[in-house]
Amino acid sequence: MQIIGNGFLARNLGEAFGDRFPDVTALAAGVSSTSVTDPGQLDREAETLYAALHRCRDERRTLLYFSTASFAMYGTTEAPATEDGPLYPPSVYGRHKLALEACVRAAGIPFLVLRLSHMVGPHQRPHQLLPAIVQQVRSGTVTVHRGAHRDLLDVRDLVHAIDRLLAAEARDVVLNVASGLPWPVEEIIDGVADRLRMTPDRVYRPGPVSRTEVSLERLRALVPDFDAKTLIGPAYLDMLLDWYLDRAIPAPSR
Repeated sequence: MQIIGNGFLARNLGEAFGDRFPDVTALAAGVSSTSVTDPGQLDREAETLYAALHRCRDERRTLLYFSTASFAMYGTTEAPATEDGPLYPPSVYGRHKLALEACVRAAGIPFLVLRLSHMVGPHQRPHQLLPAIVQQVRSGTVTVHRGAHRDLLDVRDLVHAIDRLLAAEARDVVLNVASGLPWPVEEIIDGVADRLRMTPDRVYRPGPVSRTEVSLERLRALVPDFDAKTLIGPAYLDMLLDWYLDRAIPAPSR
């Protein structure tokens, strides 16, 4: 697999796939936070995508592009959001990702667009969700946005889905890849604090309910063992936090 990028996703993909799927280019570079609105950062991601599309067309390669299945794309959902449903992204980041998806679909090359929820695993940057929560808990003060929910997915489960999709030669499709279980952020904070044996102060910020649940029907049709392999269910958050806090982050320096 040819991988563009050197961050969280790129490093996990490199470790998982190495020289497998040599005709696939994975674009794992660009904006990594849904809160980004800086035109310069968004433009750089777009230019990186355009260059990858030209190269894939010239070399007859498949492009694996990572979009978002977060609130930024779907907003708060009343029913699990499907990939083909009407979309009205509520944020600059979501509108940016939807526009880049359109570029991929119109490029005339084989592609897979994976809309990801909030990934969890080694090599994450400090601003990403779980590293940021861990840092706040350790600092003794956590900011809690009332009504906020996040769907967390183990990066190993993403790797499994990609492996199955590419091996089955799934192409030219947009897929939600998520756990399908949006957790209250305060419950995630509770889980982190319990495991770190800390009781941080909490600063509450008011806000509307933001709960995004996405449909996994298309993913399950193409990756029939997704739920069985990932053990997604009520205990998924506990399993994910146990693994993450035990292996994926270093202990604080003394």
